[in-house]
Amino acid sequence: MPLDASRNSLVLPILGLLAERPAHAYDLAGRLRERCGHLPVTRSTVATLLKSMARAGLVTAREPGRVGNRPPRTVYETTPAGVTGFHDKVEAGLRDAPAASMDFVLALGYAQVLAAGRAALILEDRAARLLSSGDAPGRGPLENEYWRGMVTAEVEWITGLARRIRAGELTWNAAESSDQERSND
Repeated sequence: MPLDASRNSLVLPILGLLAERPAHAYDLAGRLRERCGHLPVTRSTVATLLKSMARAGLVTAREPGRVGNRPPRTVYETTPAGVTGFHDKVEAGLRDAPAASMDFVLALGYAQVLAAGRAALILEDRAARLLSSGDAPGRGPLENEYWRGMVTAEVEWITGLARRIRAGELTWNAAESSDQERSND
C-alpha cells in the first residue's frame, strides 16, 4: 500500500461504491472483488483504507451496529468532501493515469459521474497528451514498439469514445450532466 493511503487504487472504487450506498468493510470487500476482481482486495486492506479515508474526512463512520447474531460492524458513508474527492479522482484518473494502466480503467468505470462534455474534454486532452508522448523510458526497441502500439490503440479508442459521448450515442446521466455543464460555463 502506498505511504499515502489516498493514492491507493482502491480508494476510487471504494468512494464509488459508498456513493451508491453506505457499507461496512466486509460488504465493500465483496463488492470490490465482484467489480474489480483483477485487483487484490482483502477485507483488512479495505478496513485500513476506510480508517485512513475517515481521518482524511472523505468518509464518516456510523456507530457499530449489529445485525442478527453477527458481530457489530462499522458502516461508512461518504462525506461532502468524499463526494468532491471522488469526482476529483475520476477526473485525475481519466486525465493523468499512465497509458494502459489500471488507474485509468478504474476512473473510466466511473466517468459517467462527470458531465458528458467535461468527460469528453478530459478524454480528448488525454488523447492529445498521449499522442505527443515519446518512447517508454529505459526500454529497448521491441518494448518501445509494443508500447507505441498500446498507446496508439488507447488514443484511437479514447478519441472514438469522446466522439460518441459528444454525439450523445452513450447513455449518460443527463440531469447531472446538464446541471454540471451549466455550472462549468
